[in-house]
Amino acid sequence: MAQTFDLPDLGEGLTEAELVRWLVAEGDVVVVDQPIAEVETAKALVEVPCPYAGTVLTLHGAEGETMLVDAPLITVGDPEAATGKSTEQPGALSYREEEQAGVKPERGPGGDGAEGNADDEGSGSVLIGYGTTGAKATGRTRARKTSAPAPAALASTGASTGRAPRVISPLVRGLARRHGLDLAAVQGSGPDGLILRADVEAAVSAASSTTGAAAGAATVAAGAPVPSGEVDSRSGLAIAERIPVKGVRKMVAEQMVRSRRTIPEATAWLDVDVTKLVELRAELKAQDASAAPSLLALIARFTTAALQRYPVMNSRVVGEGDTGEEILHFDGINLGLAAQTDRGLVVPAIEHAEKLSARELNTAIAELVGKARDGKCTPAELTRGTFTLNNYGVFGTDGAAAIINAPEVAILGVGRIIDRPWVVEGEILVRKVTELTLSFDHRVTDGGTASAFLTMVARAMENPASALADL
Repeated sequence: MAQTFDLPDLGEGLTEAELVRWLVAEGDVVVVDQPIAEVETAKALVEVPCPYAGTVLTLHGAEGETMLVDAPLITVGDPEAATGKSTEQPGALSYREEEQAGVKPERGPGGDGAEGNADDEGSGSVLIGYGTTGAKATGRTRARKTSAPAPAALASTGASTGRAPRVISPLVRGLARRHGLDLAAVQGSGPDGLILRADVEAAVSAASSTTGAAAGAATVAAGAPVPSGEVDSRSGLAIAERIPVKGVRKMVAEQMVRSRRTIPEATAWLDVDVTKLVELRAELKAQDASAAPSLLALIARFTTAALQRYPVMNSRVVGEGDTGEEILHFDGINLGLAAQTDRGLVVPAIEHAEKLSARELNTAIAELVGKARDGKCTPAELTRGTFTLNNYGVFGTDGAAAIINAPEVAILGVGRIIDRPWVVEGEILVRKVTELTLSFDHRVTDGGTASAFLTMVARAMENPASALADL
């Protein structure tokens, strides 16, 4: 009997996802909870496990296609009704084995990498409320797909070694696939030869330089192919690349449009002498470099303290239409950190940031931003924020009127720290100065409260030792 599995609700009200990659092919035999596809939502890149066991009869959708939630994804039939098509090749490595850096597990009596009958036990994979749990992990039984042709410059070095490329990140695999790069030809620079993004980028660069301008013009990296000679009617210029607006970039665009359309936004600026903050950071680093909180972590601690003093800045506006709007105040602070990634701008949030010290915030920030850049943040981590801190100073920017991350009501930006002439007790001295920028929703708070919040953060940054003693 055939069973059709629909694309599940991936959480947070998302209604669609891009089908990045099929992990199985028609005719393959799958087990319960086996990952069958990689999909990218506006929030994250995830693997979708199948709740059925059997032979893959139909794949509903092509790679690169946008799939709607509750639309058919895959149809699986009775394994005994298979057409006789071989589902495994001698020496072939499964997708999961590839993800485990080429280490092929021993086959159990069931032939699926686990002892017993794989259909009777789940792998433990659970995605947004469905899937099964089980004590044993199941292996993969599909045949290994033929890899994309390697660039000419790498073809001679891409001979099979009988071992899967050591690569873990789906983003690294995706980058190699977009450039037609055979990962078997790439030498990894990570631990135990793990292939990193930098390795793929270096290989692509080397291939481009050796294949010449003609080959480079034939393929436009990371974009859709453009017919030769196509001209934009408005500008009269030749079109070099078409980049679809989808995934995270689409979500960011929609979020920013919503913010500008619905929020009567106001912005306040304040220059701050952070000389003592920089000196304190240097002292802490001299005492123990590994445990010293970063400047961003210290600013985050001052921000959470100010949000506790002025909780209206840590609220959300929800509801619309006939039901009207409400302002939600929270028992806690989920501090969002704006992070630039290869997939676009995302804002992962630290849960209950008000409970963490500056050192603990430093660790949490590093871990969360690292996950965001690897595309591993969950939808919950990317949407739970109640206030956003944006450190655009790392890009060399002095100030910016940042757009509020709706439905939040405020965002605090920190510019670069530079040497500037500053009046101190009647004398002009060279001091370390930065600019704080606060954008806030004028429906929720007025300029007086917003300015008081901004001033509290600024005074703490000007006298950090005294501020930390009181926190």
